[in-house]
Amino acid sequence: MAQRKAFRWHIAVFLAPAVLVYTAIMIVPLFGTLNLSLFNTGEGGRVFVGLRNFATLFGDPRWSASFWNALGNNAWFFLVHMLVQNPVGVALAALLSSPRLRGAAFYRTAIFIPTILSFVIVGFVWKLILSPIWGIAPGMLDAVGLKSLFAPWLGREGTALTTLALISVWQFVGIPMMLIYAALLSIPDEVIEAAEMDGVTGWSQFWKIKLPLILPSIGIISILTFVGNFNAFDLIYVTQGALAGPNFSTDILGTFLYRTFFGFQLQIGDPHMGATIATAMFGIILLGVGFYLFAIQRRLRRYQF
Repeated sequence: MAQRKAFRWHIAVFLAPAVLVYTAIMIVPLFGTLNLSLFNTGEGGRVFVGLRNFATLFGDPRWSASFWNALGNNAWFFLVHMLVQNPVGVALAALLSSPRLRGAAFYRTAIFIPTILSFVIVGFVWKLILSPIWGIAPGMLDAVGLKSLFAPWLGREGTALTTLALISVWQFVGIPMMLIYAALLSIPDEVIEAAEMDGVTGWSQFWKIKLPLILPSIGIISILTFVGNFNAFDLIYVTQGALAGPNFSTDILGTFLYRTFFGFQLQIGDPHMGATIATAMFGIILLGVGFYLFAIQRRLRRYQF
């Protein structure tokens, strides 16, 4: 008769603290938010309304216009990061991984430093830099003969969101750079040596050999960018305020949620509609992550070594 395997209690003991902390700060608030979105305030207190709050969010013009505006701005915010931050991060990692480059450690540190800065510091500093009154940007452009290109980018509806997205790119480009740099260093030396024996060197080696091997890492960076951008809030709030001006042109789902849940100026806070917006944000992020896991990640596995 086969003996039953003893239950490994030490596994449960080591996992219990992490599971308890994760449950307390993630799972419980998540279900609390979902529950709050199904209720509303009536004459007798809280009243169960089912999905009526979602119908209001997507169907009532007063709510839907703000929601779709914030969602569109969020999508553009994410697109700028995908088209600028991640390619620049990959290019910087490729350059810094070159054994011929001197001072690579200094450059890596200098590029990564903005990542550890507070959103408040970054937003305030860049607001000062780009100020048309006391900022240094006009003077710097004037020094190189390009002062005519300067404009109050943060004060114009057409340029404010893109400017903030590029500021965010400047702050966080160090993260994809370091992740891709680590992925490049993990490529076996035998692969690189075989490529060099075949005469594949320089940028040709990067495009034909290294890039296909780091595609899984690029995929992970892309989904982290997606999740981070659709949870963005701090930079917009610090630079443009809760109203995300001018004229809500920089309003994203995070600032829309803040104003709705807590209220701002003449707008009264509505926790139930705020929870509804938060649930919609969770659904959007869940769909994006699910699409990556089931449609993209499987195709990227073929490149792993």
